[in-house]
Amino acid sequence: MSRKPELKGRPELRGRAARLAHLLPTGRAQAARTPFVLLVVLLLGGGLIGLLVLNSALSEGAFRLDDLQRETKELTDEEQALQRDIDAYSAPDALQSRARELGMVPGGDPAFLGPDGKVKGVPSAASAARAPLVLAPEALATATAPPPSPESVPRSPHASTPGR
Repeated sequence: MSRKPELKGRPELRGRAARLAHLLPTGRAQAARTPFVLLVVLLLGGGLIGLLVLNSALSEGAFRLDDLQRETKELTDEEQALQRDIDAYSAPDALQSRARELGMVPGGDPAFLGPDGKVKGVPSAASAARAPLVLAPEALATATAPPPSPESVPRSPHASTPGR
């Protein structure tokens, strides 16, 4: 009876199989479940928190995009209004009326100088009922304004100076 006792339900092995059997665990092998469950819970929780942060960043970007689109629309409207003003001021009839307000008159026929220095054409003077009067914009505003009434004249010499 020199035989080794059989191990819990295993038949006795001989030769190479016996040597390999020593490499296998004899008892019931169970990995600890707690670290694995903890790892899975941490991975899932981290993923959910990552999704929450990503969703918040996307929402913030959407609000910023909406603000920028609204600002772009307002600036485009302002640009179009300014372009309409420029077009109105640069229209020929508007230029002519402002030139007349400044006392300008239409010019006569011009003469041109050629590359050889000869004058081409016959110049003529501007036709005007009166001599042209060119005023500075400030002087033009006071020249067209009615004279001040006695009630609007300040009584104190310091009253007309701002900041004193």
